[in-house]
Amino acid sequence: MIEKYETLALEITNAIHKWENRLQLLNEEQITIPRNSQHRNIRQILGHMVDSASNNTHRAVHLQYRENPVEFPNYATNGNNDRWIAIQNYEQEDWQHLIQLWKYSNLHYAHVVRQIRAEFLQQKWIAAPNVLVSLDEMVTDYPLHLYLHLNEIDELIKESAS
Repeated sequence: MIEKYETLALEITNAIHKWENRLQLLNEEQITIPRNSQHRNIRQILGHMVDSASNNTHRAVHLQYRENPVEFPNYATNGNNDRWIAIQNYEQEDWQHLIQLWKYSNLHYAHVVRQIRAEFLQQKWIAAPNVLVSLDEMVTDYPLHLYLHLNEIDELIKESAS
């Protein structure tokens, strides 16, 4: 096991456990009305984080056996992540189920991170035209992405309380 990845996995796990109860206490108005700068509400942000965990899990697995660089369907640019949110209709997902899906998809991702083998850390995937991202960079960046969205949720919670 790579010590750095154990630390990152633990950071993800701790964030999930810290936030789970807080999310469960939110009411319908808090999760649907206030919107961030991307016009997403808390439901949609949480759904996006489910998608991020899922996409990163697949990338982490594929990068350990496929030929370098790996090409994936473009998720993060050209509005595709908003299409994922709309197509899956997180607006209608049962809130408690969505929380659990978010929790367990991230806990599973943390598990996968702990399994990464050192010889694949520099395997790369095509993130955008002329942009290659290594497995190491992707895994290192994930907690930052997670906290970015948790901070957005925190701001929306504060906004709904005022």
